[in-house]
Amino acid sequence: MSKSKIVILGAAESGTGAALLAKKQGYDVFVSDAGIIQPKYLKILKENNIRVESGKHTYSEILEAGEVIKSPGIPDTAEIILSIKSKNIPVISELEFAYRYTDAKMICITGTNGKTTTTLLTYHILKNAGFNVGLGGNIGKSFALQVAENNFDHYVLEVSSFQLDGMYDFKADISILTNITADHLDRYDYKLQNYIDSKFRITQNQTGADRFIYCADDQLTMEEISKKNFTMQMHPFSIYKKDGMTAYLENEHLTIQLNNQFSMSIKDLALQGKHNLYNSMASGIAARALEIRKDVVRESFADFENIEHRLEFVNTVHGIDFINDSKATNVNSTWYALESMQKPVIWIAGGVDKGNDYTMLMNLVKKHVRAIVCLGTDNAKIIEAFKAIIPEIVETQNAADAVREAYKLGKKGDVVLLSPCCASFDLFENYEDRGRQFKAAVRAL
Repeated sequence: MSKSKIVILGAAESGTGAALLAKKQGYDVFVSDAGIIQPKYLKILKENNIRVESGKHTYSEILEAGEVIKSPGIPDTAEIILSIKSKNIPVISELEFAYRYTDAKMICITGTNGKTTTTLLTYHILKNAGFNVGLGGNIGKSFALQVAENNFDHYVLEVSSFQLDGMYDFKADISILTNITADHLDRYDYKLQNYIDSKFRITQNQTGADRFIYCADDQLTMEEISKKNFTMQMHPFSIYKKDGMTAYLENEHLTIQLNNQFSMSIKDLALQGKHNLYNSMASGIAARALEIRKDVVRESFADFENIEHRLEFVNTVHGIDFINDSKATNVNSTWYALESMQKPVIWIAGGVDKGNDYTMLMNLVKKHVRAIVCLGTDNAKIIEAFKAIIPEIVETQNAADAVREAYKLGKKGDVVLLSPCCASFDLFENYEDRGRQFKAAVRAL
């Protein structure tokens, strides 16, 4: 085992960034990926004279490491990880490693839903305020790569539970927890508490000088907070109550009580819908905690453009609206989507089920959905869940067929909503691929 040798498992955005930073810091670096490495990442590694293997893990080489940086996609139960841990070699995440080499302030966002939108909105506000700020984590460029190549004063990081699991000394100056609902339970021994514990790692190492922003309307979050004795500054937000809240809704105005009062009509927000009100509150509190001027926050709230694949309007064809919500890979995301619909819905759903419980969707499906188009290799669970309340359920195996079937079922004034509730890996590369194929099929109608 060599203290100066770092092994990186996984050679996509996260792993390649970590490799470049480790090389810059003088480590002996070896990158190993059991899959096929994308050509763009392989080229970067080779150009920087970093040793790399693909399609296998050479155990003798990997087990010589002083430390291993693991891609968030590799589960702790993988054989290679168990072997590494049996040798007492530390296994950390890219974010934990990169944190050692920057003094920048960290604004970190996690949660089952809303974290990407909240991260992008927070970054948008900081950019508009003239901050020297980087965007990374589970989104955009690798955090480690940016630490290697830039000198940002602030980072806005979207942090997944898988990344949090490999973070130990890392500390957020401002942490945001959007909400917690059952997700990825296959990675947490199907125990909800394990997943909750993972999400609350966003608060680890925080002190009285730091801030924790969270949703007071989220039951699991509040139950967990009641068990803890936090010392950081607490900033709850709610759309149902005002007392004790840092941000709240009153007379259709979003109000933030921090460093003087900020108030703005919800009609002027670029992000509409209840779920986006929460996202705006979280970002707004972070901005006011950083003493960003109210007029900058107001302008940023008004001109923000949301991300692709998240309740993204695609087109209207013969009076039928098509909406791409491919990023909705769990029940809670789809709940938000259905809850925000104002028109009758032809719902396209399905994919790889991650232990979904569809009962929480029943009332919304009864209220909003006219027909379901399944898009997956195994749709039995969705059909079983909804056949008693939805008379028309169609099965399809590709995006083009799903769009055509939905179009046939729809009529003027309806909305076709792709909000799958499931992961995409049965028929697509990822949720982006699924969303893009959906959009291409809509445009081909």
